Amino acid sequence: MESDSRRPTATMRAGRATRPRDPDPAAAEAAVTAIYQAHALGLIRLAHIMLGDRPSAEDVVQEAFCGLYRRWFHLSDTGSALPYLRTSVLNGCRSVLRRRAGQRAQPGDGRPAASAEAAVISGEDRREVMQALRRLPARQREALVLRYYLDLSPEEISTVMGIGPSSVRSATHRALSSLGRMLKELS
Repeated sequence: MESDSRRPTATMRAGRATRPRDPDPAAAEAAVTAIYQAHALGLIRLAHIMLGDRPSAEDVVQEAFCGLYRRWFHLSDTGSALPYLRTSVLNGCRSVLRRRAGQRAQPGDGRPAASAEAAVISGEDRREVMQALRRLPARQREALVLRYYLDLSPEEISTVMGIGPSSVRSATHRALSSLGRMLKELS
């Protein structure tokens, strides 16, 4: 039987290239490794700001990368892997914070104490800003961290947070106002 050359192939549908049906685990591993090498540190920093301790931040980021690797061949656009990771890291941070909120009623929340080295590196001003940042509502805190720490645009932040760009701008404005008030009270 002759093949009909007018029919779309498995790698071309409606003019858009798609991945072949037989996934190549080595290619997925190479792609996720490249993304890890380029962006893991920034994602760990993001999670560290959200959570307040590095071990939990590293765990959240590792879980996000494991999830990306498992879902690599299900992504409709592999170029959207970084926004997928950012969203996954934020969701992981939200889950950890929810778990911690439930554990706070118990004596000692199980978080590791800051090392002497970390305490020396962190100045008093930075500590005050971080404490004030953690007292902000979750949406405002996330908007500030994504905007000023990761330097994302409101459109990129809206994709990560799943809200509209105008809501991002509003949350950012309110967060900056609240942060300013809190820091004035401390000084």
